[in-house]
Amino acid sequence: MLRFGAIIARVLFAGITVFTAAAHAGPGKDMYDEFVKQDALLDDQRWQDYVTAIGNRLIAVSDRPGEKIVFYVVDSPQVNAGALPGYVFVYRGLLTFVESEDQLASVIGHEIGHVIAHHYEQRRNTTALGKVAGFVSAVLTGVGQLMNTADALTAMLTSGYGREAELEADRIGGELIARAGYNPYAVIEMVQVLKDQELFEKSVSGGRQTYHGLFASHPKNDKRLHDAVDAAYRFVPDQTVEPIANMWDMLDGLVYGDEAAEGIVKDHTFYNSSLRIVVEFPTGWTVTNSRNQVKGRAPAKSDGEITIERQNQVKGQDPDEYVKKTLKRDDVTKGESLKVNEYDAYVAELDVADGKHAAAMLAVIYKDGAVYFFKGDAQPGADAEAFKTNFRATVQSFRAMLKADAQAANRQRIKVIEATPKDSYETLAQSSSIKRYPVQTLRLLNGDYPNGEPRPGDLIKIVQ
Repeated sequence: MLRFGAIIARVLFAGITVFTAAAHAGPGKDMYDEFVKQDALLDDQRWQDYVTAIGNRLIAVSDRPGEKIVFYVVDSPQVNAGALPGYVFVYRGLLTFVESEDQLASVIGHEIGHVIAHHYEQRRNTTALGKVAGFVSAVLTGVGQLMNTADALTAMLTSGYGREAELEADRIGGELIARAGYNPYAVIEMVQVLKDQELFEKSVSGGRQTYHGLFASHPKNDKRLHDAVDAAYRFVPDQTVEPIANMWDMLDGLVYGDEAAEGIVKDHTFYNSSLRIVVEFPTGWTVTNSRNQVKGRAPAKSDGEITIERQNQVKGQDPDEYVKKTLKRDDVTKGESLKVNEYDAYVAELDVADGKHAAAMLAVIYKDGAVYFFKGDAQPGADAEAFKTNFRATVQSFRAMLKADAQAANRQRIKVIEATPKDSYETLAQSSSIKRYPVQTLRLLNGDYPNGEPRPGDLIKIVQ
């Protein structure tokens, strides 16, 4: 089991998008519902249809062709996939690294193997498993607090079903892809793709694990894995089976990565997909994002400045109490508890009798265990009422990131090109939108990590 992912099946009717899910209830349905609730399913029907078609082709050649399994793609840059009873999830991030339908089928086949072999049910019989909401939030935000807990469901989804179960899923998956006409060696290819990903992450982040299960604990030349792949070859049909689609056509235009993961400013709007927040500053203001705060400034600095910092909530304190007891503000002249969209908040005007400011304000908003602390002021001579209006509008703009926001914030796309004799990853990186480690990232995307170069005539992936 890789880590975990999903997209949603949908039906277009009279201009309305209707999402449909499998009929059977259980942890897979709970996971699906949580992804839907958080608007986290990839809005690309081509990929939904493609992943579903591959999955159905594999189920059809199994010894349980009536098995009810649904397939989804989660709109997450993580390189993951996973399965729960009746459900297989694939992350968008994993799709960007595959280079053939055979490779994608090997991942899907492995996950189907977990479902067919009832690995979740076996694990549940021996372990009390938790709820899915926190895990989904951690997956979508990239926030790792949940990943470090002792919750049994989290442990299972992040570290797999165990060595023997992973080997069994790989044996089943290898046989399925062989019977369906795919190359069983694609399993080994995917192991190398994921091992390269692990090496890259170690060099970048010091060893953050990007997948789990069999692939996490066994090298490319693992004998039992090779034995399972070799055994699958006897099931390959005599006649060639055509792929369902051209993988390179599918990859061209696919959303890449997550530009807003560490915060990004577009025009006067701040997006942060890790925190899943959006804040709009007044039109014409300059907005900057640093490690510790977001700052907005009016065209004339003296007309106003607003900063936002993220702090930790204090148990038992509402926003009003947080301002008075934790921030210890004794200069509030006029305060108001309110809701900012769905979140508890407090907004206050501050004492400016000393003449150092024309106006000064603060606000706190509670979201997902964090406090978002807004503070701002305008210099003497500025229009105090105009600043107060701008401050309140900025606070009121605070909201959870929606799919439309994510699309506006992340405009990077995979582009498939044919390599020329002049191309190298160094030259291609110069025109790429990848900001961190562009050369090595392009190598990774194209199976050439750590030192390979594109060969003339090869189709390769770049990012624009």
